[in-house]
Parts: sequence; structure tokens; C-alpha cells
Amino acid sequence: MKIGSLEHRDAFCAHFKQTYTDYDPDTLPWPVLDEAALARLKSVPFWEEVFYTERRAGAIVAAFTETVTDPVMKEAIALQGFEEARHAKLIRVMIEKYGIDAAERPLEVIDGDVETKFKDFGFGECMDSFLGFGVFKIAMQSQFLPKEMFAIFETLMYEETRHIVFFVNWMAYQQAQKGILARAVLPLIDFRYYMRALGRMVGTARRGAELNDGKEFNATQASVFLDGFTFRRFLEDCYSENRRRMDAFDAEFLKPSFLPQLAEAALGALRLWSFRAKPLPA
Repeated sequence: MKIGSLEHRDAFCAHFKQTYTDYDPDTLPWPVLDEAALARLKSVPFWEEVFYTERRAGAIVAAFTETVTDPVMKEAIALQGFEEARHAKLIRVMIEKYGIDAAERPLEVIDGDVETKFKDFGFGECMDSFLGFGVFKIAMQSQFLPKEMFAIFETLMYEETRHIVFFVNWMAYQQAQKGILARAVLPLIDFRYYMRALGRMVGTARRGAELNDGKEFNATQASVFLDGFTFRRFLEDCYSENRRRMDAFDAEFLKPSFLPQLAEAALGALRLWSFRAKPLPA
């Protein structure tokens, strides 16, 4: 399948619509949490930031949808906007149901160059998801919350995976439409947007710390989540989970490659360092 062709566009847009899951956050099987699980859920310091981010994502995608003239693409992007807004609703339902202290901050006005905002959002979602896959796996293995809660969040993880596969194919399609030269420089464009995403991630972390007055997990909650945690293990979990989730999609579709390749190189270096650091047998 030629990247940038109408066949390519029709395939990734059709796949995105066909894999849609219908559900209402209000009627999901939210579990009753015991005192310990509820305390762990409330101890997570970034729910306010997650809620804001999901609401902002829905607003950005909705604003960009209004600028799209291609009817096939417009329908698919509108569906993504609906799903992003539904993610925000799911977080709001959880906040209200379990009494989590997370205020609803006012959203910025989404105007100006909304296409660039959509691209920034897309690359940021690629980065967040790659790291989030690893965090999700570690949290599940540590039984940080009951399995019923993870089953609900698994729906979000699958949808995020769909979103980034769709975005990567949309980005490649758009560049290919501009010509061979534009398609050739796509890796450089990707790198620039990933660096911008990294800068925003650092800013978000700082803002989250300020909003939470520097509060972090207390020692008891952190020990449940971070037992046996090492940077290498985290990177391995991010890499393996990303690969597992991406393998569920047809091989003909493009998938994010920058972060997996970077992680693969880093893991190779860490393994080599670990091998050299071992003392030779007598």
C-alpha cells in the first residue's frame, strides 16, 4: 500500500471507525473500593492534570475537525474528538464517584494555527502513551488497584493506541500529499515535534508539582507501586508493552518508531554496561 495514496487514506480511516467501542462512562462497572484501594487511588497526585489534559485534547481535536475539508478524513477525526471528550468524561465520573480532590480548571481558548496544535497534541500523545504503557503494566503487576479498575482503564489504553496509529498514518499521508521531498524529511519533522512534546512534558510535570504543593505518593503507597523499580525495568516494560499493543494492528499501517528505536538503543547500551560491569570469573 503506497503511503499517501487514497487507498492508504481509506484503509487507516476505515480501520479507525471499525474499531470504535461504544460505552458510556456513567454505566461502566465501577468497583466498590476498600479503604486501602481508595487511599491509593486518591494518593495519585496528577488526576487534576489528567482531567485537564483530556478535556483540552477533546477541544483541540474538535477545533481541528472544523478545518478539515476531506470528508473521509473529517469523519474519522471527528470520531477521535468524540473519544477524547469521552475520556475526559470518564475521568470526571471517576473523580466524582470516589471523591478525588481534583478541580476542573478552565480551558485555554483553542484558536490560531489549530493544525499545528493538533500535530503537537498527536506527538505528545505518542510520547505519553509509550511511557504510559510501561506505567500501566507496572501498576497492574503491583496490584496497585483492583483488577476491575484496570479493566476500565484498559479501554482507554486501547483507544489511545488506536489514536496514535491513526495519527502517525495521518501525518505520513499529509506529508506524502505535499510531494516526495516533504515525505523524505518526515523523520526530521517528527524529531522536532517530539522535542517540543518533551519540553511540554517537563513543563506539565513542574506545573503538576506546583498544583499539588509538591505532594507526592506517601511512603506506603509508593512502596506498593515502586517495589523493585529500576529505570531499566521501566524502559523494558515501556518497550515490550508498546510492541505488544502495536502488534495487534495490521502490519500495513505505520506505527510510531522514534521512541521504540530510542528505547531499543538505550536498552542495548544498558545491557552492555551491565555485562562489562560484572567481574570476570576467577
